[in-house]
Amino acid sequence: MKSCIVIGLGRFGSEVARRLYGYGCEVLAMDTCSENVQQIADSVTHAVVGNAQDKDVLRSLSVQDFECAIVAIGGSLGDSVLATMNLKELGVPRVICKAHDETHRQVLLKLGADQVVIPEQENAARLAKSLSSRNVLDYIELSEEYGIIEVPAPTAWLNKSLKELGVRAKLGVNILAVRREGKINVSPAAEFTVAAGDIIVVLGDTAALDAVQKL
Repeated sequence: MKSCIVIGLGRFGSEVARRLYGYGCEVLAMDTCSENVQQIADSVTHAVVGNAQDKDVLRSLSVQDFECAIVAIGGSLGDSVLATMNLKELGVPRVICKAHDETHRQVLLKLGADQVVIPEQENAARLAKSLSSRNVLDYIELSEEYGIIEVPAPTAWLNKSLKELGVRAKLGVNILAVRREGKINVSPAAEFTVAAGDIIVVLGDTAALDAVQKL
């Protein structure tokens, strides 16, 4: 079971905490606002009132024993910066932070954050990608070079097995899953035959994903 501490229980932090708990993770949720803590108490493993800017508070919670910390503080840059510094100094293996903009992101990365997300920016990019491509149902950007798309099964793939298609060798992509009639087949076998109506989840670099969209 993965253990995580989520600091900052605004809309973003609360949603992350609830989803992690729903996926079976041990989740400690923390906020300076007692009302926010009370609202999420029944949806996580533990919920506490505390200030992540106080290193002694974090030390008392044994934050170094958690596999991951998510800093989702919605206040000033200084608040998230100090919380991030404290978590890294106390030895939390992985610290993921929410940033408001690119400047905020760069500051947090320089301070040692392992990953920084800008939710509004990433959601906007995801929406724009799906809207700008006629057959892309969803898009997740993994990096500047790689992403995951969800597309209706291309006509050229219908009634052929994954082994016959050889998409990894021919296109440089990996099929992660196939959704058919509401059911998801994760890592389908080579003998799996693509049918009309299937939704294919594909991983690859930008050029390879563009090639899939043109099929």
